[in-house]
Parts: sequence; C-alpha cells; structure tokens
Amino acid sequence: MSEIRLLDPLTAGQIAAGEVIERPVSVVKELVENAIDAGAQRIVVSAEGGGLDLIDVVDDGAGIPQKEVQLAVRRHATSKLTGADDLQAITTLGFRGEGLASIAAVSELELTTRTADSAIGSRVVAHGEQVSAVEPVAAPPGTRVSARHLFAELPARREYMRSPGAEFARISTFLSTFVLAYPDVTFSLRHDGKDVWTMPKSDDPRERLAMVFGRDTARALLPLAQVDRTLGGSLHGFVSAPGFDRPDRRLQLLFVNGRNVRGTTLAGAWSGGYSGYTMLGRQPYGVLFLELPPATIDANVHPTKSEIRFRHTAQVIDAVRRTIAASLRAHAAQRSAEHLPATGDGATFSTMPSEGEASAAFFEASNAAQDAEEFTSQRVLGQLHRTYILVSDGEALLLVDQHAAHERIAYEAIVSRAEHGAPSEPLLIPHVVELDAARSEALAQTLDSLAEGGLEIEPFGEHVYRIVATPAGYGARTFDLTGFLDDLSEEPKQRTVRERVWASLACHSVTVAGETLELEEMTTLVRRLQKCRNPMHCPHGRPTMLRLGHEEIARLFKR
Repeated sequence: MSEIRLLDPLTAGQIAAGEVIERPVSVVKELVENAIDAGAQRIVVSAEGGGLDLIDVVDDGAGIPQKEVQLAVRRHATSKLTGADDLQAITTLGFRGEGLASIAAVSELELTTRTADSAIGSRVVAHGEQVSAVEPVAAPPGTRVSARHLFAELPARREYMRSPGAEFARISTFLSTFVLAYPDVTFSLRHDGKDVWTMPKSDDPRERLAMVFGRDTARALLPLAQVDRTLGGSLHGFVSAPGFDRPDRRLQLLFVNGRNVRGTTLAGAWSGGYSGYTMLGRQPYGVLFLELPPATIDANVHPTKSEIRFRHTAQVIDAVRRTIAASLRAHAAQRSAEHLPATGDGATFSTMPSEGEASAAFFEASNAAQDAEEFTSQRVLGQLHRTYILVSDGEALLLVDQHAAHERIAYEAIVSRAEHGAPSEPLLIPHVVELDAARSEALAQTLDSLAEGGLEIEPFGEHVYRIVATPAGYGARTFDLTGFLDDLSEEPKQRTVRERVWASLACHSVTVAGETLELEEMTTLVRRLQKCRNPMHCPHGRPTMLRLGHEEIARLFKR
C-alpha cells in the first residue's frame, strides 16, 4: 500500500460533492432551498438539456452582501449556523455550508446577487477550488445562480445520467412537490427556453395538490384535523379517501417544518391510521405537513438533508396515526349518513325483528327493543345473488355486501368486548381441531388475542386444540379455525397483532357470500351496520356498501 497522505482540496471537494449532488435535481433542490431561506417570494427555475447543460435559479430574496459573495461559494461557509449548539435546533432548510461549493465542484458556477440596500450587484464565478474576484454588475435585488456543464469532468457520472427528458422529469416532480409547502411563494419552471408551468401563490391548497396528484385524484383528498398539542406542534394536510389508493407509497408525502423528507419516515402512521379503511396490499396517498419544535428533530442525518430523526418518534407516529384515523372516521360517518340517513319520522324498515330474531343474529345487542326505537326511511327490498342486500329509500338504491357488513359488525363487537372484558359463552361440547405443525405454531402465538376477543382455545395434545368458549351471541355457527390461520399467515403485517387476529376472527365467524338470509335477518344486519363506528368498510378495508343515486341510474338508461 502507498503512504497515507492528505487529499488535495479539489479531490476532497469532488468526493464531498458526490454525496450532495447526485444528479441535476440535486442542484435544483439546493438552490431552491437557499432561495426559501433567503425569504424569496418568487423563484424561477430554468434548465437546458435536462439540467446537464444548464440549471439557472433566480429568486427575489434578501441577496448576499458584496463582502460575503466570495465566501459564499467556499466549503463549510454558511450564514445559518453560528456554532455547534445551533445544530440542536435547526430552523432553516440549508445549514451545512456545502451546497454552493458542491455545485461548483462538479460544474461551472456563476453567482450574481444584490441586496435591497445596495445600488449595484456582485458577480463571482467558481469552478472546483478556483473562485474569481468579485465583479460589480447591474442586477435586481435577489440572487441568480447558474450551473453549466454538470459533471463535464466526471464522464462516468455523466454517463450514468438518463436522457435529458428523464432528468428534467425528476426536476419537475421535485419542484411540483416542493411547492405544496410554500403556497405564499410563486414558482416557475422552464426547459430549453420554453415555459413548462407557473404556480402563482394561492390561498387554496387544492390548486397545487392537482399538480402533484392530478386534478381528478386530488378531489379524493380529505383535509386533516389538527393533531393534539401534546408534542407542542401541529399537523395539517390531506389524505386520500377510503377506496382511493395506490400499489406503492411513493405519493405519501411528508414535510416536517417545511422540509420535504422521505415519506417512509411515518410509514407506520399511515398504515395504522388506515387500518380497516384500505385493502391489504394497497397504499393511501396524500401530503402531511408536520410542525414541531426545532429542538425535537435532528435534520443533520444525511448530506442531502432528505432524512430526519425525531426525538419522540413513537409519540409522533401515534399522534399522526390518531389524526388520520379520526379524519377517516369523520368521513365514514358523513358518508354513512348520506347512504343510510336516519329520519326519526316514524318510517321504519320493511320489517322489524322480534327479540328472538335479534338475539339469534351474531353479535346482536342484548336489548332488541333499543334497536326498534331507532327509525329510518330505508327499506330492505331483498337479496341479490345471495350476496348483496338491496336497500332503498325511494331516492337511491343501496347495495350492501352481506359478508363485509357482517364482518364490520362482528369486528367492532370483538373490539368492544376486549375493551370492556365482556364474558364469553362456554360451549356445552368443546370443538376439537387437529392442526399441522405450521398452523399449530401460528395459533399458539394468537391465543391471548383470541381470548381477548371472546374465543377461548386450549391445547389438547400435540398439535391438537379444542374450542371451549365463543364470543357472547356467537350461537352455533361453525368457526373455520384452519381458514382463519391461513388468512392470518397470508395477511401483510401492516397492523398490530390484535387487529389482525380480530379482523380474521370476524371474517371467519359471520355470514358468507352465497348464504341465504331471511328478510328479518337482512333488516337487522343493515340496522346494526348503521350503528358501527365505521359502517363503510370491513376491517380488511373492503367497502360494505355502494349507493346508486338517481343521476347514476339515469346515466345507465341513457337519460
């Protein structure tokens, strides 16, 4: 091996630049964040050749004093930190003092700037470690930074870049996402001399949401309520309504104190908040704006500043999860009121169940008279294909999935039983089940959660178990233990163990598609569904009902 020696400044600078400037979009990110820190109200980004030939960012921010212009492009020079203690409470997007220097290390950088109290601007050119003398120039207040011939002296890196169109698409995606956090700033984007888009400042956040998610998709976004103040912060934003989802998490956007960070930071909060509202394998989308005291986050994690660490990670995730869940519950309640409106006018379902019929239905309330006191204008018309219940109020037709609806009713009853410690019903003759080794191991891990939900199962030999008690009101319905375990093993681990166990328990304990129901049973099921906290979705996220209004039906008949 050769002797150990210090790297020359040029080599060290290019190594450091490789950590910060990965591709043209990295240059745009650094310059736009600097413009925001400078208080800019208008930012114009121009690119040529996908940003490889030229990136030009102009802002009307505070500008840089003439005496500091040459220092601004030096490594580890910044106006945003005064000492190590400032790293404990970062309040700006930039702070590392490496942005301009890293850009200069891989391109030909030109910086023109002027402060509002100066009569003339200043210009400096930097490339590698070479920085020119400051030149006086005519310039408007603000700063203009141009980076030409990106990676020209790094052919391997430049060869790695994709086509100019693909690189510009990255720039456009980043900037159109970034603008969501700064509605009071006007942004413009140009490519190869042509205007691509301009986003004027606006008080209506949905105008910018349409740019990121598409106009039709943005209509499905629900505004969030503010998170509680226990963490000294706040949360606002938009999340997709149940039924609107994607196969991946790429559009789960997160801004923390105005900083666009990788969405997976709060992936657990998204999954937990949507538990029971979205189908397994599908992902919600939206944008969250989280504001926290600077001292409770650490932004000094990665050179690109795209990752952060929370001081109270578990509390933040739980607070965001609860806020998402509360917003979805409110939306479900609103939709339920539209689908199953209670009138109180004395109009009833077509039939009313007797006490015996009410107690026979799985997880029915013990007081059937309480159900009879609640009136609605809905009428159960019949059963379609022994799978769907047809309901109408004379204005629209409602299709209720009997299995999904019954599953929701059972799931909420299980949760309530676990919370209040309601007793199970012992079986007169226990049901014995023999399992293979894999299913036996899976069952052993869920026995406590099953017991909390009211299903008591005891070991009864090697890989043999017996069901000794069922949830109150379960009746004589056969429980598919083998199917339950298979369902549990295949389900992605996006929920807590208890939620997964209880959802599967409900799924394998209720009415199934293809089962004939009497009119009284259907009436009771719809009424019980109306009382659920989330009547619109089964615990696995499938919809329980669909409404066909007059307009939809008229369109089908070409009216």
